[in-house]
Amino acid sequence: MRYQISIGSNTDQEINFSKAHQALDALFPDIRYSSLIKTVPLGMHNQAVFYDQIAQFSSTLSAVQLIDCLKQIEREIGRKPSDKAQEIIKIDIDLLASEEEVFKQEDLKRTYVQEGLAELNKKDMKFLGLIPARYASTRFPAKPLAMLGGKPVIQRVYEQVVGCVDEAYVATDDERIAQTVQSFGGKVVMTSTAHRSGTDRCREAAMKVGGDYDVVINIQGDEPFIHPSQIETVKHCFDDASTQIATLVKPFGADASIEQLQNPNSPKVVLDRQMHALYFSRSVIPYLRGVEQSEWLKHHTYYKHIGLYAYRRAVLDEITALPQSTLELAESLEQLRWLENGYTIKVGLTDVETIGIDTPDDLKRAEDFLKNHVG
Repeated sequence: MRYQISIGSNTDQEINFSKAHQALDALFPDIRYSSLIKTVPLGMHNQAVFYDQIAQFSSTLSAVQLIDCLKQIEREIGRKPSDKAQEIIKIDIDLLASEEEVFKQEDLKRTYVQEGLAELNKKDMKFLGLIPARYASTRFPAKPLAMLGGKPVIQRVYEQVVGCVDEAYVATDDERIAQTVQSFGGKVVMTSTAHRSGTDRCREAAMKVGGDYDVVINIQGDEPFIHPSQIETVKHCFDDASTQIATLVKPFGADASIEQLQNPNSPKVVLDRQMHALYFSRSVIPYLRGVEQSEWLKHHTYYKHIGLYAYRRAVLDEITALPQSTLELAESLEQLRWLENGYTIKVGLTDVETIGIDTPDDLKRAEDFLKNHVG
């Protein structure tokens, strides 16, 4: 059974937290601790600084047995029944929740508990970065191997990704791409030539790589300027345990042109108040009734989609098993299949400008971007 506890102290915190950690470490070898957080204790009036932290661990003990064990640790450290009345707390260890039951509902709502759990979830999660790359692009054959500033495009993508995830692989169906990746020291996994999308290719690659990865991040192989901060933003979407799929959007700038907004190769996204995607479209959404199109960007913040996806491992298996949907076929956007089948897509914001390479002309623009913005 997996348990969550809180540990607090307002007296000789350094020594008392150390004693608590020693006792807990001996009993629960896999225990993980959040950072110490200064808190405002409920119902207390003295000025002693109170610190709390959250911990998670596995145990075969029942909840009743575990509570007895935690109270025994408190007593061994020196907590007395009269301490609370005197507002002197050497150590306070509370059982918050297990996988099956919540014991301290109100405590779970407290900010420090939520922050601590988010930190632990992030520490516990493992991220696999996959870069789908195919040779036979209709508009730009062999573009992963095209040279950009003296390096193949695929190498530039890989170098941006590799330091941001636990492990990174290029997923390809072509030996020429595989050999190029291996030549610069990258990792590669061979996949089928029959995949309809990069997501399908990522699923096969994730199966072949194996490992206990919690989240798979799909980074397009034609995004040589993908920024580490963008990958971190997507990773942070999974601090929320309910996140199934995550992606990125960038607001269209006030200086963007109406032509850029109308470009069907730059999908637009509308969001709800919880930063979930409501819909993606190649058309301009929303339509501003009663406003001249040339003025739309002055009256509304439009978001363009950045094609970076992340999926919980089990969700990736599920969405690739779904048949193509009517909305997906209409817009040629696979993420609409997921929305149409009831999945939620958490959205992170970025203000970093990137240039995707779809055509030889894009490669020329990327060369200029590299010279003027990267070095």
